Amino acid sequence: MTAVEPDEQAPSMAAGPAIRVGAPTEGRNPLSIDLDLMSTREMLSVINEADRRVPGAVAAVLDEIAETVDLAATALRGGHRVHYFGAGTSGRLGVLDVAELAPTFNSPRHWFCAHLAGGPDAMWQAVENVEDDDRAGAAEAADCVRSGDVVVGLAASGRTPYVLGALAASRAAGAATVLVCANPEAEAARSVDVFIGVDTGPEVITGSTRMKAGTAQKLVLNTFSTAVMVRLGRVYSNLMIDMVATNAKLRGRMISILVEATGCAEEICRRALDEADGDLKTALVSLVSGAEVSVARAALARSADQVRGALALLAS
Repeated sequence: MTAVEPDEQAPSMAAGPAIRVGAPTEGRNPLSIDLDLMSTREMLSVINEADRRVPGAVAAVLDEIAETVDLAATALRGGHRVHYFGAGTSGRLGVLDVAELAPTFNSPRHWFCAHLAGGPDAMWQAVENVEDDDRAGAAEAADCVRSGDVVVGLAASGRTPYVLGALAASRAAGAATVLVCANPEAEAARSVDVFIGVDTGPEVITGSTRMKAGTAQKLVLNTFSTAVMVRLGRVYSNLMIDMVATNAKLRGRMISILVEATGCAEEICRRALDEADGDLKTALVSLVSGAEVSVARAALARSADQVRGALALLAS
């Protein structure tokens, strides 16, 4: 059996049309109707072909992701925060994204906050009924969301009560609201500032949104948070420049980054990092501009810790 994209050819008459029940994520995928009768290789091919739809679906909402990036970068520069609210797989993906930002970009831990229906226990196992509690979502948002924050709701179907409750309370508090889902026709689109409806279609396993819908949400979150960090100067070229060396391996990586960024010899980079007391940005600005470490540090302070801004100051 040769797997095909849903748009490439119609399924067989035996398979029938996709069956929709509520959100698109709950419809049946005609290409996987006989999934349990396929060979292992055929089954994997069907899953893989379905997964190939996801990047294109995310590409179709890049304008909306860009708008969300700009909202978040502005909020963080103004001393506000970004919140993720989600349940189940969606919520766990939010937790994962937040957990990886500090070690990757040395971002302050209060910048991004993940809220998972059911709390920490729900990270490891399903907690029954918590996603249906809109009042719990509203209460949690009312407790921590402030005017000027950006709140991103994560809900594959676009109608999870916990998430919608959090978004409504956040909007009432004066926060900007965003909904990321796999239902382009979600009614909640009209109630948020930015709607990111990724059209991933029905899952290979009906209703199993840990599959395409989950993959799409991870791509959206990775794209969003990475772009925010770039906008906030936590990346120079395509290099991580805000990392903190907590062990010998990471210190070696800092030296490698300096070599890549400046073209200087490893020993020169090592000496510059020592003179900068282990501060990668200061060493980088010093090496690129030729300025003394103290001058480079002062330029960074005057440019809100932005490497490009500090270099522009020193070049003027």
